[in-house]
Amino acid sequence: MIKSIFFPAFYLACYLFGAVNVYAHGVVAGYTEVPGIKIAAQYDNGSPLAGGEITVFAADKPTTPWRRSTLDDQGEFVFVPDHSIVGTWSVQVRQSGHGTMIHIPIIEGEVGPQEDAPSGALTPLQKGVIAVCVVWGSIGTALFFSRRKHEKHTAL
Repeated sequence: MIKSIFFPAFYLACYLFGAVNVYAHGVVAGYTEVPGIKIAAQYDNGSPLAGGEITVFAADKPTTPWRRSTLDDQGEFVFVPDHSIVGTWSVQVRQSGHGTMIHIPIIEGEVGPQEDAPSGALTPLQKGVIAVCVVWGSIGTALFFSRRKHEKHTAL
């Protein structure tokens, strides 16, 4: 009985008080306007996505790669889009199953403003829902296993 209460309570405390930070190797990428467009990609922990695959899709043909290449050792790549193709260009960055997509608006021959990408951080509401689900699941699991023990003893 102590095990069934201790472990869920321990995991809940670690989660709520931030004692354990776990990252699933998400990828964060953005762009800046230089002579051309510079793509910079890194994992959530800050290490660069060195050697990652990059695929650029033009606005007029969003399913056909316009250019393919790789990121350098700093996780960066520079390209010059065809400014006569107005619309949203897409850049896919990938490495070992991890990746993201960046959308770059080209407006009247120039690069449009960069949209804020979601940070990946959980809101307080999301944390609360997760905590309630963990507690509810732990209680349900404990009750399920304690019921099976009780049924075995009464059947004999």
